[in-house]
Amino acid sequence: MNRPQFLSARPSDDATENEGIISPVGTGYAHAKFILIGEHAVVHARPAIGIPVHRLLVRADARVVPGLLRLEAGNYSGPLDSAPRNLDSLGAAIRNALAHCGHPERGIAVRVTNNIPVGRGLGASAAVANAIVDSIAELLGTELSEDERFAIVQSAERVAHGNPSGLDARATRESGPILFENGAITRLDAAFGGMFVIADTGIRGSTKVAVDDVGAFLREDPERGTALLDELEQLTRDAAIDLTSNRHELLGERMSKAHAILTELGAGHRSLDTLVRAAMNAGALGAKLTGGGQGGCIVALVRTADEAKSLVETLKAVGATNCWISTLGGHAA
Repeated sequence: MNRPQFLSARPSDDATENEGIISPVGTGYAHAKFILIGEHAVVHARPAIGIPVHRLLVRADARVVPGLLRLEAGNYSGPLDSAPRNLDSLGAAIRNALAHCGHPERGIAVRVTNNIPVGRGLGASAAVANAIVDSIAELLGTELSEDERFAIVQSAERVAHGNPSGLDARATRESGPILFENGAITRLDAAFGGMFVIADTGIRGSTKVAVDDVGAFLREDPERGTALLDELEQLTRDAAIDLTSNRHELLGERMSKAHAILTELGAGHRSLDTLVRAAMNAGALGAKLTGGGQGGCIVALVRTADEAKSLVETLKAVGATNCWISTLGGHAA
């Protein structure tokens, strides 16, 4: 481990930046993602496809400070031990990254700047954890393997969501679409010409609650539940081929079928159905909820950028609080 020399000693409690001490900064970045198809099934060892949204970014900056661990995120700025409970997963990312790097739980401040909406199925918690881990690793001069980083981020994701699949931890760092299955990823090398419109219902969902509700459905009706998961798995595998073969219409049909299945499993919400219906009525090739559901976002597929811009106006007119246009590579307009 290559650790900067100044970190070999504990920072002095009475040292301040005003006395001329300039702390070096470690910086980490990550981005949003949306699940094209396979959410909830992926929690039960089935595949899912994740696609990055590079315009929605999170940045974390870590620096050396005297005294206790400190966190600045959202409306909170102060000691990490006093942070509100909704920031517990950030605390887990900080503490577990420090432990991995062999640094004590003191003398570090982390600032998070995030424009990914929280509770919308876009991977905000995983993106923040990835950025935090990278910022601390850079500050402390520690090289992390992908598996090491994944393990630390997953530890924070378990605090946030209870039983995360790991898809978000991977997809919020990837530059292109991935097929995720049982912790492993396959990068999908595809030249797909379609455009994706992501629309926010404005309703914050809870991935943990949605996962628990789907789990309850599977326990109460295992035969039907297994059949639905089997169908989602096949839709996901076929969708991966659609992406690599530029099959717009077929992919759209699979997305709409997936929405119906996810709704039956318990991930639906009337706000999601409103946006899905509006998208289909406006000519989208397919539309579905994305992420945990029970609120959050939908994603719709259209052919061209002009169609995407028109669909954004339609969805905002029926209640979408925000929309983003994304290509297969994740670059949003």
